[in-house]
Amino acid sequence: MAPNATDVNGVLFEDDAATPDMALPNLPVQKADNYPKKFVWRNIIAFAYLHLAAIYGGYLFLFSAKWQTDIFAYILYVMSGLGITAGAHRLWAHKSYKAKWPLRLILVFFNTLAFQDSAIDWSRDHRMHHKYSETDADPHNATRGFFFSHIGWLLVRKHPELKKKGKGLDLSDLYADPILCFQKKYYLILMPLCCFIMPTVIPVYFWGETWINAFLVAALFRYAFILNVTWLVNSAAHKWGHKPYDKNIKPSENLSVAIFALGEGFHNYHHTFPWDYKTAELGNNRLNFTTNFINFFAKIGWAYDMKTVSDEIVQKRVNRTGDGSHHLWGWGDKDQPKEEVDAAIRINPKDD
Repeated sequence: MAPNATDVNGVLFEDDAATPDMALPNLPVQKADNYPKKFVWRNIIAFAYLHLAAIYGGYLFLFSAKWQTDIFAYILYVMSGLGITAGAHRLWAHKSYKAKWPLRLILVFFNTLAFQDSAIDWSRDHRMHHKYSETDADPHNATRGFFFSHIGWLLVRKHPELKKKGKGLDLSDLYADPILCFQKKYYLILMPLCCFIMPTVIPVYFWGETWINAFLVAALFRYAFILNVTWLVNSAAHKWGHKPYDKNIKPSENLSVAIFALGEGFHNYHHTFPWDYKTAELGNNRLNFTTNFINFFAKIGWAYDMKTVSDEIVQKRVNRTGDGSHHLWGWGDKDQPKEEVDAAIRINPKDD
């Protein structure tokens, strides 16, 4: 049974919007009940070990590992990041663009390297995050605090409301993709090979790195780093930053997160217009590596049908729900200071 439309707290796809400037008819609700947290000790122990090992891996990255290993770890970080940003997030969770099978295959490999569950499971959780944002049906509800939205949500049992409303979520498009189904079916075999074994073996056999350096730097340090970068989108980008597009929601424009998360930190825009493949106004291409990645594959025909939002819609939304921090639209903007107009040099001007 489909979820009750009155329960929806955020737009997910463009056809969810009900106003001319692509919003829900009612203001979003931000709430969390006092449901007792049931700890998952297996996850707590695993993440504690991962982060302790990653701290040592970071030390080895700086002072012990070969330069080839450091560069390799960085390349794996970018690849695994794109598996989340361009793959699980923009392509599969939001359907903001389409990709031919070679690009989908690349992104599934990158996504498996990232080890954040299969793309189907990641997309399921992310669709719930947008549809029921900042409520108990949101997997990492930011109203429960920074720690919970960052990593705490993975250390406790899921809230019953999440399971209840999740039953009505449509995932048929994801299960219709044979590449995604193959990844999910063989995930417990593919994930260790991609995320841990391959990153460890390659440095040892190709440039004589030690097993310890290879495992702790290229596998564990790199993995923990991309995990925390991804989690910062859920935590820091839901707490700090401006809200030029919608002041009524927690997601904010966070430049620092955008830099590390390959362009995913322009979060107020993204939650306002989640189907935009750029996840940011005008792409912010200098800080939006993922958009450039998709644009490259669009040029060779592997990515297509990219969805975006018109300037007119964005401007209407900024004027209605923004917090006033949006930059000027350009010459003649009503908020442009008079002294700036008077000081401007105009070549060959004509009367309007």
